[in-house]
Amino acid sequence: MRRLALSSLILTALALPACTPPSSDGGTPAAAATDAPVHLLVAARIVGSDTADANAMVWDDAGRIIAIGRAEDLAARFPDATRHDAGDGVVVPGLIDAHGHLMNLGFALLRADLVGAASKAEIIEQLQAYAETVPADAWIIGRGWDQNDWPEKAFPTAADLDAAFPDRPVWLERVDGHAGWGNTAALRAAEAKHGQSFDGDWQVDGGRILREGGKATGVFIDAAATFIDAAVPAPSEALREEAFERALAAAAANGLTGVHDMGVSRDDLALYQRFADAGRLTLRVEAYADGDRDALADRCAQGPYVHDGGRLAMRGVKVYMDGALGSRGAALIADYSDEPGHRGLLLMRQEALETLLAKIRGCGLQAATHAIGDLANRLVLDGYAKVLGPDAATSDHRWRIEHAQVVSPKDLPRFAELGVIASMQPTHATSDMPWAEARLGAERLRGAYAWKTLKDDGARLALGSDFPVESVDPRLGLYSAVTRQDLEGLPLGGWQPQERLTMVDALAGFTADAAFANRREGELGRLVEGHRADFVVLDADPGTVEAPAIPKLVVRATWVDGEPVYQRPAEAAATP
Repeated sequence: MRRLALSSLILTALALPACTPPSSDGGTPAAAATDAPVHLLVAARIVGSDTADANAMVWDDAGRIIAIGRAEDLAARFPDATRHDAGDGVVVPGLIDAHGHLMNLGFALLRADLVGAASKAEIIEQLQAYAETVPADAWIIGRGWDQNDWPEKAFPTAADLDAAFPDRPVWLERVDGHAGWGNTAALRAAEAKHGQSFDGDWQVDGGRILREGGKATGVFIDAAATFIDAAVPAPSEALREEAFERALAAAAANGLTGVHDMGVSRDDLALYQRFADAGRLTLRVEAYADGDRDALADRCAQGPYVHDGGRLAMRGVKVYMDGALGSRGAALIADYSDEPGHRGLLLMRQEALETLLAKIRGCGLQAATHAIGDLANRLVLDGYAKVLGPDAATSDHRWRIEHAQVVSPKDLPRFAELGVIASMQPTHATSDMPWAEARLGAERLRGAYAWKTLKDDGARLALGSDFPVESVDPRLGLYSAVTRQDLEGLPLGGWQPQERLTMVDALAGFTADAAFANRREGELGRLVEGHRADFVVLDADPGTVEAPAIPKLVVRATWVDGEPVYQRPAEAAATP
């Protein structure tokens, strides 16, 4: 693969509007006085600055950058600065995952991890081992199964679990979070809670209970999965704190300084606030309320929330329009190619969507709507156009579509025309490519995972991972974005290679453009004076290494507000 000279191109890719909005804590970034306590970092290179040959950076005790340039010059200007030596490390702007799920990640790290299991038999083995680690009367909870990875490619059944777990409830979330698989004991517990048998021919709006001969098979898709979820014992507050702590640690260790956390409840936000109040929030979290629930009611009553420390905010709302492609829940205009007669699931009717969007706009909040199928994307674009009105393209609304995974080619230009941000996850393409054509057919692939087309049309891309659906590691996202290949380098030349991004654009998607997506471009996403000192120390420049080396880049340290929140264990004694 051609080498990309990131340091020489970064300014063009990360260029932002000349107008700098106020910072989230109510003030505008200002350079600190030179006689105040400051810190000086020296590295091999600083990427993402206005100085092409920069290798040093200075910030004040408030964590604001006050100078970027050459080490010898800055050392002379700030002789009393506390010095931090990054050696031959390369400093890049703090990486921001524009779509993740922190609590889900934390619980995934505490539960049975089934990601990559190649068969149902392998899953049973993993569950039996996991069952030995939790109380004997506890439900066995896991996530990450994907029938597309199995030889038979078919959905599993409760019977597949019953032999190993005849009496103990088992509930396993699919890798995409849009379906669940339970054993008979779990179904019986949920039926008792719900007060109705899952057998028959009835369905719930926005969901699907898979059945054979009228009998529930054990797989529940989208809204139907809530029946089982409701029967699972709620985690203790101590366990919730542990889950959040683990998620924060995993994010920092992978070079993330910020996450747009999609679907945060009132209770979860309260937990995050406690961490922020105690100085334990090591990540910059932009929380999006979980639809039309308590968290949205709070924001409508109290206004957008911003914590005084600058690391936590809730100014947007996550809305769900459809399900996922892997579980055939994504809403399509035409039938699934591999299931004639089925077009997926709409989780919300168009009138209800428009009513909710009008409410979100009236409360002064940002809409971020999950849409994967081409029908769902069309309906969301229609809803945005109606609610935002004729000035949608010129107003600074920053509304987003989350995933924008399969879009009709006719609808792709509408993102730019309406000023809608495409919040996309590169690893979804490389995870889905073995079976996506079977779901969609060759023709619909022209509008699927169309990152470059959207960007060329003028849409802003905010990139993320959707963890724990995909790995929390942004290096994998960068690699997928520029190659559209798996880690073995297949397919040769990349899958739908016309949609590959340059490293410059990919890195912008995880930095400056992600910051733009939640109105923080005036203080995040670039390493320039006045911005927050959020950065990552890598062992090499991602723009100059060959593509296979991108996933192997070493995160030596992660800094937020000029403070180290992660240091590679082997180097923890040295700073950074």
